[in-house]
Amino acid sequence: MPRGKRRSNQHHKSTTEALAGKGRDLDMSDDESYNDNASVISNVSYSTSNEERSGVATDETDDAQNDAFEEKLSDAIDGLSQKSAQGRTLSFEAVCNIFCKKYIPDYILNRRMTITDSIERALKKGGDNEKAAAANLASLLCIQLGAMEMAENSCQELLPVLMFVANDESVPLLAREKCCLAIALLTFISCNEEIDAAMQLMRNLWSRLLHSTTISPSIAALYSAALSSWSLLLSTVSIRNSTIIPTLAELSILLDSSHLEVRMATGELITVLLEMARECEDMDEYEPDEEFINKLRELATDSQKYRAKKDRKTQRSNFRQILHYVELDEPPNIQIRFGQEILTMNSWITKKQYDVLCQALGSGMNMHMTENDLIRDILSLGPKLCQTKLLSNKQSKLERQQINAANFKVRTKTRGKVRDKRIAFID
Repeated sequence: MPRGKRRSNQHHKSTTEALAGKGRDLDMSDDESYNDNASVISNVSYSTSNEERSGVATDETDDAQNDAFEEKLSDAIDGLSQKSAQGRTLSFEAVCNIFCKKYIPDYILNRRMTITDSIERALKKGGDNEKAAAANLASLLCIQLGAMEMAENSCQELLPVLMFVANDESVPLLAREKCCLAIALLTFISCNEEIDAAMQLMRNLWSRLLHSTTISPSIAALYSAALSSWSLLLSTVSIRNSTIIPTLAELSILLDSSHLEVRMATGELITVLLEMARECEDMDEYEPDEEFINKLRELATDSQKYRAKKDRKTQRSNFRQILHYVELDEPPNIQIRFGQEILTMNSWITKKQYDVLCQALGSGMNMHMTENDLIRDILSLGPKLCQTKLLSNKQSKLERQQINAANFKVRTKTRGKVRDKRIAFID
């Protein structure tokens, strides 16, 4: 037989066998053509092996990330004692950034003395920015260790030098401002006998606003920080026993300040002071009169064009809430969602404490509200939620893969049946 003809017959035979095989497949039902057992066993074994490999890979990745993180933090802590002033400042800022983003009290506890000594040395001999960064780190260190017994020791060691720097007029204003916040937080956390001295220091600073007609914005920032810090400490004492509580006439002078920071800090102080006074009996001298209320009303509706539009908006928003409380005695009702929880603030004292903590922790506030026992205790959030409960309603990767595979199987069967029932329309 010629070679060309043989090839043609072989091609015809293979084509015929293929068509016959296709016909047999079409005659079979969907259930017969789909091997359920083989498919399920294969998928389960494949997914299980993938899950095991994925679990091992995840553990290895976590270990690698933890090692890299600890190495980064260790390098930053070692950098606190380097010779370069700029390098020390950058190291202080790096440690502050880590302390804001991660809650690691056990890791810090073994390095507490090294960090404390570096902060003291920077506050005594460091430059302007280094002092400010060291004061920030002092606050964050005590927030990290707040739930431990050693936190009080750190506060006791750092408070004297912080108070000295805050009161030293030769120190740059920014560093003194940061020291005021650190003093307030350390005293608030440790609740020690230094609270009276701290409040007196803050009172001496912000009381200068009562006699200053024109001050620079940087000085106003220092005095408003002292006023805000004093308000925080006021929430921890009894106003009956305190001899440095301002009068309404003094608060009225502060409300006339040309600086927004001073007016805002004064408004916060008014709400905290009034809330504490209304909980006591025979404290009518702190109940605002009509003239004082009218001043609050003016601030709540301020439209002075010489003030920045953003400043006017911020001032009106805050003083509307203050005026609402002063006139109607209705506490704030603020809810903040973080993770699976909600923080409800219905008192001005709690709001003040939350605001100061936010000022120190910045973007890490939500993480600390979830993990930090000290923050949860201050804000009355209760014990930490169990992480297994938080993840119980979340499907694992294996479960999602199995659900998707089952859905794909159903869709494949449905499409196959529809194709078998197709009708050819002939024109």
